[in-house]
Amino acid sequence: MQTEPAFPMLPMNPGTFPTHRLSVAPMMDWTDRHCRYFHRLLSRHALLYTEMVTTGALVHGDVARHLRFNAEEHPVALQLGGSEPVDLAHCARLGEQWGYDEININCGCPSERVQRGAFGACLMAEPQLVADCVKAMVDVVDVPVTVKHRIGIDKTESYEFVRDFVGRVSEAGCTTFIVHARNAWLKGLSPKENREVPPLRYELVHRLKREFPQLAIVINGGITTGGQVAGQLEQLDGVMVGREAYHNPWWLASWDADCFGDESQNLTRESVEEQMVVYMAREAEAHGTPWPTIARHMLGLRHGLAGSRRWRQVWSDHKLKGWHPRDVMALAHAQLPVGENDALLVQAAMANA
Repeated sequence: MQTEPAFPMLPMNPGTFPTHRLSVAPMMDWTDRHCRYFHRLLSRHALLYTEMVTTGALVHGDVARHLRFNAEEHPVALQLGGSEPVDLAHCARLGEQWGYDEININCGCPSERVQRGAFGACLMAEPQLVADCVKAMVDVVDVPVTVKHRIGIDKTESYEFVRDFVGRVSEAGCTTFIVHARNAWLKGLSPKENREVPPLRYELVHRLKREFPQLAIVINGGITTGGQVAGQLEQLDGVMVGREAYHNPWWLASWDADCFGDESQNLTRESVEEQMVVYMAREAEAHGTPWPTIARHMLGLRHGLAGSRRWRQVWSDHKLKGWHPRDVMALAHAQLPVGENDALLVQAAMANA
């Protein structure tokens, strides 16, 4: 029987783990601090990213609202969107002051809103400007400054385009590049279509690593299985996973053992859900956060299991928003097949007695 390739193992010394070996992609409207708290319960070592925060939001808006995060989220990176070196330097400094472990600049988002702001994927056409932005940030922070980008824009499919971009930007002090292995079509495709229509060309990312062995090259795009991760880690420094990590989050529970050699966690879906209930109650008391705002991120936790649809429906029912999340959990588990998670039901009943 054919098996998936094994992950190249690392020694059990947490301080030596390559930071970018496995990470969860920045995803707008998804990877907020509640989502990252949930993901951290599943993996101790994966690098987590914020949603993209624009420089304008930090220069002119509520800094605390955009940058506040839970201490448990470390290691966590702040992704910035912008194209003015002075503003990016200011925001990078803010990110470091707030405690982020890395500052990342978005050179991959193809949305029209981002293009109107003259940043995101359209920055790939101006590598010198990106280099200036990177240098401005590198000069004012001690944490790493990284770049997330595409392999090309529109229908320009030459390797030389992305090679020259990486080469120019690396000269400014960036040593880690996270490469979404698709072109970004700036016209004619929606952001969703841009994640699916342009073909994946992993070989270009592999070629970048061969040409720039001194740089950390991380791949992103279309990776959904442990076997794919293992195969990419044989050639590259890291893998970034996006939508699959969000929709099938229980996969993250295997990452520490499979990819980092850390088998110390003994997780169950029920124990993670219980910890999220505690977190929901804490957030409601401290910040008035309604539990549905948090629960939406864990709806994939029972993906593929019997009864998961009814379980999701309970946790998605906004008519229950006035309930304590522990009562919602008890109701959700009452929808599961008889005999499953009896211990959790007893525990919930005792807690509410």
